Amino acid sequence: MLQPDNSISAHDQTWLYSRHFGLREHPFSLTPNTKFIYQHNSYSIALNTLLIALHSGEGFIKITGEIGTGKTLLCRMLINTLRGRYLVAYIPNPYLEPLTLLTAIADEFGIDYPENVHQHQLLKKLNKFIIDTYAQRRHTIVLCFDEAHAMPIETLDVLRMLSNLETQQRKLIQIVLFGQPELDKRLDQPLIRQLKQRIGFSYELKPLHKVELDSYVMHRLQIAGYQGPSPFTTPALGLLYRASGGTQRLVNILAHKSLMSAYGKGDTRITRMHMKRAIADTECAIHKERPPRYRFLIIASVITTSLLLLATGSALIGG
Repeated sequence: MLQPDNSISAHDQTWLYSRHFGLREHPFSLTPNTKFIYQHNSYSIALNTLLIALHSGEGFIKITGEIGTGKTLLCRMLINTLRGRYLVAYIPNPYLEPLTLLTAIADEFGIDYPENVHQHQLLKKLNKFIIDTYAQRRHTIVLCFDEAHAMPIETLDVLRMLSNLETQQRKLIQIVLFGQPELDKRLDQPLIRQLKQRIGFSYELKPLHKVELDSYVMHRLQIAGYQGPSPFTTPALGLLYRASGGTQRLVNILAHKSLMSAYGKGDTRITRMHMKRAIADTECAIHKERPPRYRFLIIASVITTSLLLLATGSALIGG
């Protein structure tokens, strides 16, 4: 049995399988890239809710969703949409004590503060910056917090105090919280009941529906440079939906592995067999099927094919 060759990096393997399918780049990367956004129904509703709420001058807006439903991608798309009309700060990991979070916000806006600044002093500096920004540029400040379900209760309460600034018409600072459903439980805590009352708009992101999943897969392939009809057979897509539940992150993982499986066999069509192998090799797949010896066969077949291609290329160069 051929042993894995460490000389072939993961990057080289991905490049080789991309070339096999006529792709310019990896279509199912887990890195949130707004270029690949597919505006399915739930996503469009969430984005419109955010834009309407911000235009209305609401103080707090909340978007929740299960792991892998596209919250971070939505957050980045919102920030791209707002730039120029709002002054936006993005805090990707708000699991911070109140003072540390305030310094992170100050750093985002380039606000100077003493090394040993106290929380009260920093709040005053931030308040002055917010007022001056609106007076000079008529820009409302928007703070976007990803992974907000991890934010300590005391830190959430500091955000409430920061949001107190307003004119007779609107808030001078608006705060958008993106988080898993656990965020709702956190907001139910009696200590921050005032904050929960200030949330004017909220929405829960949903997974893809079956028809949306088929379009989502094709959309990402086309953005990556694929031309022609879908390489995924209808049975493969049906199995992909059942195994992922429509969760985008799982769809990406399984679609990527099934492409690798097809490439490893020299196939250009992704069948139910390739998808079964991808599912068997993925711990978090919802619908598990574990035929004997499927696990690890994907990467082994990819390495075998890669070695053959590299050997052929070397022979041609040498000749």
